[in-house]
Amino acid sequence: MRNDRALPYSYRNDPDVPAFPDDQPIIVFDGECAFCSGWVQFALRHDRRGRYRFLAAQSALGRALYVHYGLDPTDYQTNILIKDGMGLFEAEGSLQMISGLAGWFPLVNVVRILPTPILNWAYHRLASNRYRWFGRHEQCFVPTAETRARFLA
Repeated sequence: MRNDRALPYSYRNDPDVPAFPDDQPIIVFDGECAFCSGWVQFALRHDRRGRYRFLAAQSALGRALYVHYGLDPTDYQTNILIKDGMGLFEAEGSLQMISGLAGWFPLVNVVRILPTPILNWAYHRLASNRYRWFGRHEQCFVPTAETRARFLA
């Protein structure tokens, strides 16, 4: 990964990434993964403030963001949380996603006492087995009419 990709809003200077509204955190997820789609539905229910937007990794914008961050655009081994213009991945991205939900969910930050390599190991264990354990959809997750405005692309 090039160093400039670690800068906030670096994707705005990437000609291969279409412009998109980035004034709220965005969760880029594997739209064919049953677990990931279930996570999005969970987040929609518990994001009472409506702060998150969602984007399927299989979309043109999702693919461009995966490529921008040096990730394989055909093997979605990590969700991406774009927050304040920064791409967050693996356990860190997931913990920040969960802690941004209303209610008791910020208490998830207590697991940060564990070393990052252990958190990422657990994340990768789930990610590499998600299709086997939870299944795969033939088509990407489709939002309902009520939630459509929360999705990009």
